[in-house]
Amino acid sequence: VIKASVRRDYIYEDAYAQLTESVAPNLKQRIVVQLINYVGLDEAGVDGGGLFREFLSSFLTEAFNPNRGFFIETDGLLHPNPAAQHLYQDYQKHYFFIGRLLGKAIYEKLLVDIPLASYFLHKLLGGDADINLLRSLDTNMYRNILSLRGYSDATLADLCLFFTVSDNILGEAKTIDLKPNGSAIPVTRANLIEYIHLMADYRLNRQIRVPFRNFAEGFYSVLSPEWLKMFNYSEFQSLISGSTADVDIADLREHTVYHGVYTEEHPTIILFWEVVEGMSSEEHHKLLAFVTSIDRTPLLGFKALTPRFAIHSAGIEDRLPTASTCMNLLKLPEFGEREILEKRLRYVIESGAGFELS
Repeated sequence: VIKASVRRDYIYEDAYAQLTESVAPNLKQRIVVQLINYVGLDEAGVDGGGLFREFLSSFLTEAFNPNRGFFIETDGLLHPNPAAQHLYQDYQKHYFFIGRLLGKAIYEKLLVDIPLASYFLHKLLGGDADINLLRSLDTNMYRNILSLRGYSDATLADLCLFFTVSDNILGEAKTIDLKPNGSAIPVTRANLIEYIHLMADYRLNRQIRVPFRNFAEGFYSVLSPEWLKMFNYSEFQSLISGSTADVDIADLREHTVYHGVYTEEHPTIILFWEVVEGMSSEEHHKLLAFVTSIDRTPLLGFKALTPRFAIHSAGIEDRLPTASTCMNLLKLPEFGEREILEKRLRYVIESGAGFELS
């Protein structure tokens, strides 16, 4: 068992100090977390798995937050920040660490809302990204670079393009050769295709070679690359964040567990599923987000959701349903009338609140 004590307002820093490879070499072991609140006191409760899942989800959200500097967001997708090496002296260790923790999340079947660029996922699956994946890095760059194919030699000459790329590193412009002596080689119709492929290779591979290598090494210290080869990059994203397909309510119902006085035949549970079945697809996703914090379904169905989707009896009906998202647990009062259950359930899933709304 690995033990960690983590302050909520320093969740990244404390995790990095206590869960690095030198301190915790085998992340497949169970991790028990003690959370410390914002005034420095231990939070009540024993970690039976839920606190660790809450911690890991919060850590990854913070690690991939563009404001921290390790990743940047383009067109809503995240990928490594080439400038991170100028922000953190030991940036390679950080990428290794973040890779390990994402691997741990997949190992624990924890879904996290981290939309990664397709080219980055493709590289994690063992491939080198090429021009066809440049769109997932930057749609405008992809469109502009391919538009060069329609230009004449005269137009290309007017653009004064050479086999170089300009980077802006923390406000400082830097010119890099795409090939030896590239600054002296003008782009023409004859060498345009080579220029396009070298530009794509730089942006997708060369520019992030070191951080990607370290991230991948950390990731695969927890998960076997052979195991992931069965997925394409779209399925890989679903493995991380869940599927965007419609929620299969029959599958959800089949794999739901009940606590307290509730059973599948309890009158309130019968009413609950009647209400859920009458909801729209959008409301199904909102219900899932309310209970699990993620509005998508596991790639392999709800049998793969850990912990299982659960409904616990929450006493008298004169209150709202609440949720413990770290345990995928809906706390449902014993409503006796469908109209009241439907009204209050719709209210809480539309509120966007979730954890212990009451």
